[in-house]
Amino acid sequence: MKDLFGQAILDYQQGQYTEDIKTETTISEEDVLPLPYLFRSFEQMPALEQKALQMAKGKVLEVGCGAGSHGLYLQNERKLEVHSIDLSPKAIEACLLRGLRNAKVQNVLETTGQYDTILLLMNGAGMCGRLKKMGAFYAHLKTLLAPHGQILTDSSDIIYMFDENPDGSYDVPLYFDYYGEVDYVVKYKGQKEKSFPWMYVDYNTLQNVAISVGLQCELIAEGEHFDYLAKLVN
Repeated sequence: MKDLFGQAILDYQQGQYTEDIKTETTISEEDVLPLPYLFRSFEQMPALEQKALQMAKGKVLEVGCGAGSHGLYLQNERKLEVHSIDLSPKAIEACLLRGLRNAKVQNVLETTGQYDTILLLMNGAGMCGRLKKMGAFYAHLKTLLAPHGQILTDSSDIIYMFDENPDGSYDVPLYFDYYGEVDYVVKYKGQKEKSFPWMYVDYNTLQNVAISVGLQCELIAEGEHFDYLAKLVN
């Protein structure tokens, strides 16, 4: 794995910012992800992310921390105990350079312990990549919840990207197991990462999965572009 996403984050942190990340998926054209966006302050964050950070409490597990902007706010401004994890060694290196005290390379499925808040932001609800994996994924997250703990996550319903039929249904190709499943590709400085699975999860699907593993799911807020923030509890 080339870790291009992490390399881009580390380059920016070390003052070697010369270009942005380019991304594309199986259902969207190439798009640009500006690196400064990954280093945004609380004031620059979307309202749903701000709401999640305001709701965070106690001991926090930040899953897929990227450049660590959420964790830094919780650590430095909210004075919470934050444990940030990511699969990218270079992203974690950047997080440590930025001052995140508890950041390490780790798969959440191999994580143990008890947390009052588990954060899965930036479309984190579909982090496991495929609908068939969601049950096991959220069942594991449930084991990491302390009593009265919460999972805060966001995602988007991308059904709007498909053609709507006269009867109100959508023209989703039959080869999709679930219309929110995509393959994601990262390009950076002339290199291209091997595609990896990702998923945009509509709220009803997230709620159904939560119920199936014994979690309650609550819609906290909706954004301006088919996105939402949800809270899952025991």
